[in-house]
Amino acid sequence: MAEGHDRPSRSHRHGSAANSSHPERVASVTGPSQAAAIEDYALIGDCHTAALVSKEGSIDWLCWPRFDSPACFAALLGSPENGRWRISPVETPTRITRRYWPGTMILETLFETASGSVALIDSMAVEKHSVVRIAEGRTGSVEMRFDLSLRFEYGSAVPWVTRLNHGSGIRAIAGPDQVVLHSDIKLHGRAMSTVASFTAEPGQRTRFVLTHEASHLPQPVPPDAEQALDDTDVLWSGWSGRCTYRGSYRTEVQRSLLTLKALSYYPTGGIVAAPTTSLPEQPGGSRNWDYRFCWLRDATFTLLALMHAGYREEAQAWGTWLRRSVAGAPAQLQTLYGIGGERWVQEWVVPWLSGYQGASPVRIGNAASSQLQLDVYGELIDAMYQESVLGLARPTASWDLQVSLVNHLEKIWELPDESIWEVRGGAQNFTFSKVMVWVAVDRVIRGAEQFNLPGPLDRWIALRTRIHETVCREGFSVERNSFVQWFGGDTLDASLLLLPLVGFLPPEDPMIRGTVEAIGRDLMVDGLIRRYHTAETQDGLTGGEGVFLACSFWYVDNLVLQERHQEARAMFERLLALSNDVGLLAEEYDPVGQRQLGNFPQAFSHLALINSALNLDTHAGPAAQRSQGGESDDEEAGES
Repeated sequence: MAEGHDRPSRSHRHGSAANSSHPERVASVTGPSQAAAIEDYALIGDCHTAALVSKEGSIDWLCWPRFDSPACFAALLGSPENGRWRISPVETPTRITRRYWPGTMILETLFETASGSVALIDSMAVEKHSVVRIAEGRTGSVEMRFDLSLRFEYGSAVPWVTRLNHGSGIRAIAGPDQVVLHSDIKLHGRAMSTVASFTAEPGQRTRFVLTHEASHLPQPVPPDAEQALDDTDVLWSGWSGRCTYRGSYRTEVQRSLLTLKALSYYPTGGIVAAPTTSLPEQPGGSRNWDYRFCWLRDATFTLLALMHAGYREEAQAWGTWLRRSVAGAPAQLQTLYGIGGERWVQEWVVPWLSGYQGASPVRIGNAASSQLQLDVYGELIDAMYQESVLGLARPTASWDLQVSLVNHLEKIWELPDESIWEVRGGAQNFTFSKVMVWVAVDRVIRGAEQFNLPGPLDRWIALRTRIHETVCREGFSVERNSFVQWFGGDTLDASLLLLPLVGFLPPEDPMIRGTVEAIGRDLMVDGLIRRYHTAETQDGLTGGEGVFLACSFWYVDNLVLQERHQEARAMFERLLALSNDVGLLAEEYDPVGQRQLGNFPQAFSHLALINSALNLDTHAGPAAQRSQGGESDDEEAGES
């Protein structure tokens, strides 16, 4: 039956079957999604999955039991009928403020109304597969509403709902999923939703716990809400307390590290790029991709950010995930993998979801997994090299694989590819891709020399020299005094900011200085760096996609390496100001509309923030370590 609360009957069961056999009827929407602005969401998570909570107290996105599972709340990409869970005052609040409890992923939203104030405390209980929501009265008397619409399979499947025996909860089942909700108040069924009302009085707490389990297993027993909240507080506080960074931006770095941890999948060590799919890079546009996967491109950035902030165990887990996932034939290396190392991430479109604020299509899976992106070879081998330098893995742990990868690269490095930006408009000889091939060869040479490992050194050294000369000849424009996006072209690309960061040329080299200056002139808008010009770019502003936030952090890193520290800090603090009220960043920012764009929160943006803060506050930060071949002072890098 649809979401109601009577015990199953034959007539209800037949009605449910009729609905569930035609999910498009249930999930159809009449217009674009009315979801909140991207920056008006906050994240809660349990290192298995994560949920987005709006300022209005609505959980509009949650995939259970894993990040890449089908969503059971999909209002973010459709309408409330596609699933949401809202707890909020009946009366329109006069003010809403939010915060995370210090050092945790516990979210507190304070609603202030004419009649009083109430706090909504949201968290996910680690290892309990449960969302815990507690409404706590603060002042006055506030009438509250509870509205729960569960829709499994990305908002298409209406579950069969029954009351629990004790009368203050429900059980919902559809296909492979079941959830149990325990509530302090009586719940009612209305129009395929579960609703309730209650009053929040000072000091009074009303608790709700929603727990997921596979439907073929026994009915789950939700944890005690208060105990789960206390345990979650202790676990997150203990984890964040391990941070060794003591620099000027500790609050922002700690929040980014917590976000990164919340995006990690504890059983495997994989870290998703974002917990969402299809949040658009352009308002109302079609650049909508599924980011609930792990990108090899993040490999070295992640490893160094974690290590320099004191998280050796997480860095080690990430490294072992990398080695497991890429094991196999070098020719079959993918750009991205599932959180368990899965390779089958075929892309398809969800026809019944209208898209975030009308931005369609909604995509599940990611076709970029099958693209040739030569730069990922360099990122992967650099990460394996850094693992050895930092003592995270034995130098021999991945050596045979590195040798095989470089042998394969030697055969294909001159091919055009789709590049770091995963273009879908045709392959090119992208300059950055060739630079990262150079990085791959350079790192195996360093590994062989530093750790006395076997390999054809003379051949590799000759190959490294050839690649370097080719890039400097074909990828540099004398007219622009800058490296360019692809060989023989004249357009710029912010990925070229990474050339000094990976050690291709020193930061003081005239070719690098010219490139940084050119990018600052040509790709900067409102003090931020776009990744390249798009067809929609107009009048020097971003008429198309927003500015890619990681690129602006890379510009900061270049300013640091060039010892332009005052400019670097000013730009870094400009970037910090773009975070939302709880310190989260999406993939991009629209300086015209002054809003965040793209999947949210974005690991790449937070990784870049962490690394730039470390570079600003240490003499041996991640940029120095990569550009100088891996030598660093661990104590100085961790303790500022």
